Amino acid sequence: MTIDTPDMSMIIVSFNTCHLLRECLQTLRREAGDISYETIVIDNASQDGSADMVEREFPEMQLIRSTENLGFAAANNLGFTQARGHYMVLLNSDAFLKPQALEKALAYMQADSTIGVGGARLVGQDGAWQPSARMFPSLLNHFLTISGLAAKYPHSRFFGRVDRTWADHDIAAQVDWVPGAFFIIPRRVLEKVGYFDERFFLYCEETDLCRRIKYAGYNIWYWPDVVVVHLGGESSKSLKHLTMSATGKALILWQIRSILLFYHKHHGALSAWLWMQIENLWHWLRALKNGLSQQAQKQQKAAYSKMVRKLLRQAWHETQGGRVSPPRPW
Repeated sequence: MTIDTPDMSMIIVSFNTCHLLRECLQTLRREAGDISYETIVIDNASQDGSADMVEREFPEMQLIRSTENLGFAAANNLGFTQARGHYMVLLNSDAFLKPQALEKALAYMQADSTIGVGGARLVGQDGAWQPSARMFPSLLNHFLTISGLAAKYPHSRFFGRVDRTWADHDIAAQVDWVPGAFFIIPRRVLEKVGYFDERFFLYCEETDLCRRIKYAGYNIWYWPDVVVVHLGGESSKSLKHLTMSATGKALILWQIRSILLFYHKHHGALSAWLWMQIENLWHWLRALKNGLSQQAQKQQKAAYSKMVRKLLRQAWHETQGGRVSPPRPW
């Protein structure tokens, strides 16, 4: 049966995650319940057969094959242009819905027209809570994080403010932004504030969109009973040391680029420069301290900080201090 205007448009961006994508789509089929929905999968030029798998095993889903890696923002925007639902739902290919997650999210959105974005309780495979309700980036918040004060005093409303580690995770709350692993937004809000800023290839794109939505007068909500298993946080736990592969270095570079773009866009050139100085000074001190030790682990930490300082200089040059986004794909 063709649904002219489904309740939800599920938008899933995939890049070389074939086995995870299959599980994500199977879980969506199983847990969607009676909700009317369509699914749009945007494949970012995967080389692992992801697109062919979707076409073969999920023929009812709309597949968009990109010939290049568009990044997260541009790929989702491509999905937005094809979506017909009243609500857009972003779902990572490594995220799996728990029972009634979609029904509850839809009910919350339909009950309150002031909600601009809704986010889920993200948990790992072991059920451990992942940061799911966050504060916007600022120089103060960055200092609290990089200095270790946020981790040292997680139950303090001031020091634990960035990831709201002081809060009861079982209580719904209005927040600044929620991660894009699960992200529901009304079509009317998206059309009013605009799509993702495609200058962000990866990282900070959902933060930027939430900021624009919040400044347009809408609320951002975290819902603890909308539960989504997210493997992204789990994979980071498997890192046993600080030796970085070429892929790891690229991801750090992309993150720095995006942060510089975000600060320049929302806080101005001076704040972007100050963020750069804080980050650079921290890693200079860290490299100096650990470089004096003969312990292998501390030598690795020193090498890591030296690498980050090099990537900071590279990102600053490539983005012209956060003014421009390098040509895509990064």
